[in-house]
Amino acid sequence: MFIDEADIEVIAGDGGNGCIAFRREKYVPRGGPAGGDGGDGGSVYVAADASYNTLQHLTGRRRWKARRGQHGMGKDRHGRSGKDVCVRVPPGTIVYDSEHDLTLKDLTAPEQTVCVAVGGKGGRGNTHFKSPTNQAPREAEQGEPGERRRLHLELKLIADAGLIGKPNAGKSTLLSHLSSARPKIAAYPFTTLAPCLGIVELPRFRRFVMADIPGLIEGAHIGVGLGDEFLRHVERTKILVHMLDICPPDRAPAADYKAIRGELVQYSASLAGKDEIIVANKMDLTGSGENLRRLQDDLQLEVIPISAATGEGLGRLTERIWESLGEQLSERVE
Repeated sequence: MFIDEADIEVIAGDGGNGCIAFRREKYVPRGGPAGGDGGDGGSVYVAADASYNTLQHLTGRRRWKARRGQHGMGKDRHGRSGKDVCVRVPPGTIVYDSEHDLTLKDLTAPEQTVCVAVGGKGGRGNTHFKSPTNQAPREAEQGEPGERRRLHLELKLIADAGLIGKPNAGKSTLLSHLSSARPKIAAYPFTTLAPCLGIVELPRFRRFVMADIPGLIEGAHIGVGLGDEFLRHVERTKILVHMLDICPPDRAPAADYKAIRGELVQYSASLAGKDEIIVANKMDLTGSGENLRRLQDDLQLEVIPISAATGEGLGRLTERIWESLGEQLSERVE
């Protein structure tokens, strides 16, 4: 099961109370205050961990609580601080404060960490309140309460290239041919019910990450079909690889292209503005050549013909993706 959203509550530990105590030793009359400080409460952190690729492990645990600090003790002994708690999530997880509608951190890289609930500070013992006019203070501080927060965690997959297109366009077949990923493949719509990542290896020790996004249909931006729940994953990709079935049974390939482009525009202008490579799949079918010419005349854009089933054109496609990724890197460096 692919889980890309989770709601949890985090509770930092309270600080320990300061102690009121006095020295009680033989031959030391009026030994004075000797109350230790309370320990600080543990804090709660959220950290990106590359060993996770989904938020499924959080479904069975809704509350994460750090330990409180120990109370101060006599003989100037301070309480031990509470142990911190770390919630581990996949890289690409955005951490929101759901009660205040705040974005706390976008954890895009492994080992990135954000403190989401700070532990309470321990109270001071009565030793701190001694003065020339108050030799035997009978006051100490209470520990401060730890922070509480309700968090919404949202995972957006991080990939170099994102495969988009109508259901049954052949995205899963392409990913399975180019990488070791094994998405479900079948001859009916919505075969892919969850995003799938694969690493594409090229000659000369080159590689990039490709994501297969579940098929989109008209109205996806408002929740139709599989809805907009997977469109967020496309936002992380550097380029879009728009796959078209060159021989759809009852419509023109150009209509599929324009429909999906419309969904991207309505969902996010920045998403629609990403670099795009248009791919015509199933070129091994009868009539594909004529359909390709009509598609190119209609769109007036570069279209790369391939057959994910036979492997035709895959070398040209992967080199084109690599070239586009390199162009983006050069632009960022400049």
